Amino acid sequence: MARYASIDEYDVELSGDSLTVGIVMSRFNQDIGEGLLSACTGELKRLGVADGSIRIATVPGALEIPLALQTMARSGRFDALVALGAVIRGETYHFEVVANDACRALMEVQLTTGVPIANGILTCEDDDQALARMQQKGIDCAQVAVEMAKLLHLLGASA
Repeated sequence: MARYASIDEYDVELSGDSLTVGIVMSRFNQDIGEGLLSACTGELKRLGVADGSIRIATVPGALEIPLALQTMARSGRFDALVALGAVIRGETYHFEVVANDACRALMEVQLTTGVPIANGILTCEDDDQALARMQQKGIDCAQVAVEMAKLLHLLGASA
């Protein structure tokens, strides 16, 4: 429903039936990654993305996710991408480096390729926080991927 009678507004579209979605999951903190992946793929299917239109790649850690996503984005085969993983705070500065650089690189990939990336790399204080957030974050990422793919298709079609 339009907010303003004389201004066109794009509606939120969460129908994924025509989309191909790529997912890259970090194997570091694998239990959390698997929980994110299960929730994300379940929601993608609920939104209508076909099993054959979901591709999953795994990488060693969060810092490897952006390179895999960049390769997928440049292939031209994906409407949207999802990054899944968990960075848990430790006793060193390494947490900040990994969390900040992974996030920055995801943003760079999506802005340079034009393929939307849903950021599902959890940054948590401990395992309990990550376990509590993984289900909802996986669902959220699926919805973000579908919504942004649909919006970008509409924006490109109206240009």
